[in-house]
Amino acid sequence: MKDYATTDIRNIALVGHGGDGKTSLVEAMLFDAGVTDRLGKVEEGNTHTDFDPEEIERKISIMTGFAPIEWNKVKINVMDTPGYFDFVGENIQAYQMADSAVIVVSAKSGLSVGAEKAWDYCEKHRLARAFFMNQMDKENVNYEKAFATLKDKYGVKITPVQIPIGEGLDFKGIVDIIEMKAYNVSGKKSVEMPIPDAMKAKVEEMRGEIVENAAENDEALMEKFFGGEELTKEDIVKGLKVGIEAGDVVPVFIGSATGNMGIDLFLDNVLAYLPSPDKAAPLKGKQGETDVEVKIDASKPFMAKVCKTVADPFMGKLSVFKIVQGEITSNTNLVNTNKGKPEKHSTVYVMDGKKQLVVEKLVAGDIGAVAKLTLTDTGETLADPSVKTVLETITFPVPSIALAVDAKKQGEEEKVFAGLHRLEEEDPTISIEVQKETAETLISGMGELQIDIICKKLANKFHVEAALKEPRLPYRESITKKVTAEGKHKKQSGGHGQFGDVFIEFEPIYDGPDFEFVDKIVGGSVPRQYIPAVEKGLRESLGKGVLAGYPMVNLRATLFDGKFHPVDSSEMAFKMAAYQAYKTGCAAANPVLLEPILKAKITVPDEYMGDIIGDMNRRRGRILGMNPMDGVQVVEAEVPQAEMVKYATDLRSMTQGRGSFTVSFERYDEVPGNLAAKIVEEAKKDMEE
Repeated sequence: MKDYATTDIRNIALVGHGGDGKTSLVEAMLFDAGVTDRLGKVEEGNTHTDFDPEEIERKISIMTGFAPIEWNKVKINVMDTPGYFDFVGENIQAYQMADSAVIVVSAKSGLSVGAEKAWDYCEKHRLARAFFMNQMDKENVNYEKAFATLKDKYGVKITPVQIPIGEGLDFKGIVDIIEMKAYNVSGKKSVEMPIPDAMKAKVEEMRGEIVENAAENDEALMEKFFGGEELTKEDIVKGLKVGIEAGDVVPVFIGSATGNMGIDLFLDNVLAYLPSPDKAAPLKGKQGETDVEVKIDASKPFMAKVCKTVADPFMGKLSVFKIVQGEITSNTNLVNTNKGKPEKHSTVYVMDGKKQLVVEKLVAGDIGAVAKLTLTDTGETLADPSVKTVLETITFPVPSIALAVDAKKQGEEEKVFAGLHRLEEEDPTISIEVQKETAETLISGMGELQIDIICKKLANKFHVEAALKEPRLPYRESITKKVTAEGKHKKQSGGHGQFGDVFIEFEPIYDGPDFEFVDKIVGGSVPRQYIPAVEKGLRESLGKGVLAGYPMVNLRATLFDGKFHPVDSSEMAFKMAAYQAYKTGCAAANPVLLEPILKAKITVPDEYMGDIIGDMNRRRGRILGMNPMDGVQVVEAEVPQAEMVKYATDLRSMTQGRGSFTVSFERYDEVPGNLAAKIVEEAKKDMEE
């Protein structure tokens, strides 16, 4: 692959809802650019960017795929992102490398939830964007209706630079409003044709609106416009580009990816309107304690941001980065500025579908990869040793669902967890951790589909299988009344025996530590040397409650009397006596089961408020408040953890993917009696097994 200057690079992320044709659009772009000699099809499992076995089987994108394309001597780094919300981490990584996003929508349905989410991300992070209205040749297409969904939602920013000649099965051409030219797109290449007479008046009117829009983005053009001078095509493009870079203008392109209609015109427009890396918003970072902004600049010492990690079973760990400054070759010295330590690398690659292409050099603004970095994780900065800047790391959403995971075959635990940790490096939206209360290993992620696919990737890449199940909840036990209990341990079997006898008062603590031991022995009824053994016996007993074997909490134990034997008493005997007192005393103190209560913050559009509140009530939740924020509502509630195990899936279903939520631990509360009885019964069955 040849060298490209920063100004001759375009980094675009194709984003939007699943099924709207992002992967098919990549296929058409590759075909028109001469990279491939046939149009791959998602249905046939032979596309360039969906090559993982799970992607082929499920016919969806689950990872960001890379496709470098050359068009008119400009390199376009295309990133094909997943459309399903479980894989939002892949989208965030692609946004970090992109200088613009192309939001793909269907001409059949117009604005989708995935497109809305993509827009919101671009708006928040000042990323230039365009819409590509796909599937113009499908049945039941209504371009005007689909376009209106964009215009109604986003207003004057939406700028149609193309309109169709015909639609649905009659779609045959595209009018370029700025050039005032029409193209027949029904052949192998787009061919210029006359603008139909019936469309000329409409095209003239739309062009006038675009000219005015372009002039508003540039003072010199505005003066020219209001001075009565006619703006040239170059003037209009210049004005629109300024607006696009600022996010004030969002052009709308049209075509059909599967029909390969108008894709060559789309490629022309990517070069004409979407920004090169040097025009993108600067990156934030720090030099020591000082905040800095870093522009893409090929003239400065090398610096890059690692935006993605790939766990490759053959090459090991691949770190994919965007170059911010300078250039990289196989001889470039690298330092991880986050950790202040050098990193060794050799070959520099470009990601291309399932392949890695070796390159001699890449410059600022380009996207590359190196293998087997030992220290560097996703979001960290690689740089020349003279650079001290640490670029801002990447913020990923917090996992919203957790399942227990174990090896399917006994003896393969180590391989399973080693493979999962490799995949955790690849996807920062999952986490693998041991829950200390239940000793289960939990895999947490954005949804059930993502976790299921992680386990399938484990089998495909590392040849071991994992089993998933709902996690055990970290219940607790406590008592509700004060009792006094005797614990006696007496054993005689010839020679020295064992003897310890204690009287302990047990009572609940409502505000204080989980356990408090009080020594009220007077007169030596329990010798001083054995009192620590009593406390130790009680503390060791706390791990297993008297109801269902869950840890005991909120307990005060007061040792106030006892007996001993001068020969047979020992520390062990008093530990055992304390255990007996704990078991009988707590069983008589009206023990109860406690469940973890979470504080949930649920963010949804207004129209879903009724459904969310009703659903929270069904989950035994308590609504604390509702706060409007940035056009949505944030519902705050307290809800038992037991009711939230698969809430991520349910919320997505209730809100068509528009809702999100976070949870944090709040406290423990008593489980209602009818539910507690079932939990205790199940726990006893598990203990018997």
